[in-house]
Amino acid sequence: MSFQAPKGVKEYVPPQAATFYAIRRAFADAAGRAGYAYLETAVFEDTQLFARGVGESTDVVSKEMYTFTDRGGRSLTLRPEFTAGVLRAVLEYGLHRGQLPVKVWTDGPVFRAEAPQEGRYRQFYQLDLEAIGSEDPAVDAETIAVAWRWYQDLGLTQVRLLLNSLGCKECRPIYRARLQEFLRALDLDAATRERIEINPLRVLDDKRPEVRAQLEGAPLIADHLCADCKTYHDTVKQLLADLSIAWEDAPRLVRGLDYYTRTTFEFDHPLLGAQSGIGGGGRYDGLSEAIGGPALPGIGFGLGLDRTVIALEREGVQPATAARVEVYGVPLGDDARRRMFLLVDELRRAGVSADMSFGGKGLKGAMKGADRSGARFALILGERDLAARAVQLKDLTTAEQTEVPLDSVVDVLKGKVQ
Repeated sequence: MSFQAPKGVKEYVPPQAATFYAIRRAFADAAGRAGYAYLETAVFEDTQLFARGVGESTDVVSKEMYTFTDRGGRSLTLRPEFTAGVLRAVLEYGLHRGQLPVKVWTDGPVFRAEAPQEGRYRQFYQLDLEAIGSEDPAVDAETIAVAWRWYQDLGLTQVRLLLNSLGCKECRPIYRARLQEFLRALDLDAATRERIEINPLRVLDDKRPEVRAQLEGAPLIADHLCADCKTYHDTVKQLLADLSIAWEDAPRLVRGLDYYTRTTFEFDHPLLGAQSGIGGGGRYDGLSEAIGGPALPGIGFGLGLDRTVIALEREGVQPATAARVEVYGVPLGDDARRRMFLLVDELRRAGVSADMSFGGKGLKGAMKGADRSGARFALILGERDLAARAVQLKDLTTAEQTEVPLDSVVDVLKGKVQ
């Protein structure tokens, strides 16, 4: 019997894993430059955190969560998104009692029971960034800019920023009532008609062509924003323009979770077809109260690593990845293997990535391993070299080979690879 990964689980193995790691590392750099600190949160949470925070009417909570009862009879759920858990951690550890906004980022796997297809998995990976405790439109623009600059750093050129406002507790109820009036007059199935009464904005997110056709004349929230929300949204757009970040109005953009208010955005990549949304987020000023915390505004986003990998492949972009090794040792003979083993360790301690041939391979087999390793240099050490206290240094890109004293080879290689 041979085992395989469960259906819908996306795994990354070399060489594609190098790209996956490179884009995570690039995001860590981008978030760090903007003052965001790393945070590690629980992979599973109390089920009610998501029911109350994400919204019981959402597909995520009603259909897609992996929920189980533990040995103590508690209902727990594998995280289907990051924001609720990050905010829970901020409140639990009192981070909101310090400097505001609390600026944190995290990453890792999230879980949703969906029908697997390319770019949509049951275990998938997200980069998450949150700014909690400020209701400043400049914070909205900053969070969007961190993601936008990251996409640029990766070399993606076809990402589009879609932007909308979902209003606030003052103006959204008015729009909600107007939207419900419009939707009740449509020819919709029973489940969708039920959703109209619970969360009508979610109907606007319906992807079925027959439903979307009926939504053409739906009222737009942009036409119902209060003066404060309109001013806030205009300020966010102006700040993005000041940063030379292009955005497109998306008046029907609502996102898939209940907690969003005001600024809402999505990053879209046209080469991904039906899974073109490669990231997005927005403001969630009522989420803290919904999960039992104090009034605490916030904004954040989740970016899909899996879809970003696909977008890079579709654009033919290869982000800079760290070489597996810079130096590969080729020992010939028992004494040479023992000395090479020590030499490889010396190189690593000196900051030079190094590997060597194992298993007693001959010159031809060991050099084949050197080529496959991706190393730039090979160190060839035989019994005659040991007697001369030297090693043969071969540049695998030019085939040039020189003899270097064993006592100085570490310093020589440090000068060549740094």
